Amino acid sequence: MDERSHRYLPTGSQDLTEMLRRIGAESIEALFATIPAEIRLDAPPDLPGPEGDLELRRYFGRLEQANRVAGRDVASFLGGGAYRHEVPAAVDHLLHRAEFFTVYTPYQPEISQGTLQAIFEFQTLVSMLTGLPVANASLYDGASAFAEAILMADRLQRGRRKVVVSRGVHPQYREALATYVQNLELEVVEVGWDEDGATDRSALADQVDEETVCVAVQSPNYFGVVEGWRRAAEVAHAAGALVVGVVAEALSMALLESPGAGGCDIAVGEAQSFGLSLAYGGPYLGFLAAGDDAKRAMPGRLVGETVDVDEKRAFVLTLATREQHIRRAKATSNICTNQSLCALAATIYLALHGKSGLRRLAEINLQRAARLRRRLEAIDGVEARFASPSFNEFLLRTRKDPESLLSELGERGILGGLSIGGDYPELDDTLLVAVTETNPVDELSAYETALSDLVGGNR
Repeated sequence: MDERSHRYLPTGSQDLTEMLRRIGAESIEALFATIPAEIRLDAPPDLPGPEGDLELRRYFGRLEQANRVAGRDVASFLGGGAYRHEVPAAVDHLLHRAEFFTVYTPYQPEISQGTLQAIFEFQTLVSMLTGLPVANASLYDGASAFAEAILMADRLQRGRRKVVVSRGVHPQYREALATYVQNLELEVVEVGWDEDGATDRSALADQVDEETVCVAVQSPNYFGVVEGWRRAAEVAHAAGALVVGVVAEALSMALLESPGAGGCDIAVGEAQSFGLSLAYGGPYLGFLAAGDDAKRAMPGRLVGETVDVDEKRAFVLTLATREQHIRRAKATSNICTNQSLCALAATIYLALHGKSGLRRLAEINLQRAARLRRRLEAIDGVEARFASPSFNEFLLRTRKDPESLLSELGERGILGGLSIGGDYPELDDTLLVAVTETNPVDELSAYETALSDLVGGNR
């Protein structure tokens, strides 16, 4: 066997032993110790097959027919960080053009003027929405973007070691942060909420001190409460800490005060609402924006505008500080993709709606959610958990067990919301209900009727 063919063979047992010795691991299993044992496979999955193309198509066709589709088979009021919004047909039509869909650009955006321009436009739109002057070329999703924002704040605040995070921030975002910082010298302190469902300002003030890197709050928060940014900004800035404003429902920025206007130093979140379907959880689209003085601490890349040798408008990869571009010690992240296709979908979506159209869409979400909330609160045994203003999502408390109620609603063709007791034991009697423009009036009425029948008669 010659050397050229040998290099494609898997490593042998001696090679594995030597590699483990070099990195100080006792076994292959030790490399996966951070993955909970209950979700690790101890044997290959028991899959049928192999099958031919026709048989596979038939098999997956049967699986597809078993799905219950929101808007067709069921009325969906699910939210919690992933929102069902109408995606105009033009988005997919343009997105699937060969120029965008087939070229290999996520790792090398600098080779394509079209891709660079699309990313530049995305950055511009994010900047306009967040009220901050510099936005990067996007991140994987809201959860990882949040963790990257905290690491960015740490780079800007050398010497400080405490991160104060509101428990109103999406629980999965907080879990992602815990994973990112578990081997770093950062202490993450969580602060609860007050009777209005917003971050407890007194508890926040008690935790923020001269060691605080940043304060992270979400608005609307995970409970749907519109917190605003100014309360957290006042507390944080008084101690010299930064403020990270988190937005899980990007459409809210069309109507509410932007993070930048509210005093946030970094805005971060999930842009799935802009032209991306739910798609079983991904791929999604994180975003991040900050002030001009913070741009060199940003993760990922920045696309900029310039002129070429003929003085014509041109786009370039202005800043690339990932590990593959510069020395690892100076890298701000190891993010390998700019999510360019997802960012393009968001750009097309925002351009189609325009500023006034996006605001009108946000108003529809606000109005329909408020309408359903009023109707449900009028049912005996049902009340809103918090009286605070909300955008298109709110917490509902009923006298019936949430899991049982959701099951019974499901039998009536209604996905009635999320039971959040697993993440918030003190709220185990509540449902998180989301309403968007995709919920017509008849679905709101059906939800009201079903809940009235299942929980108890009208007042």
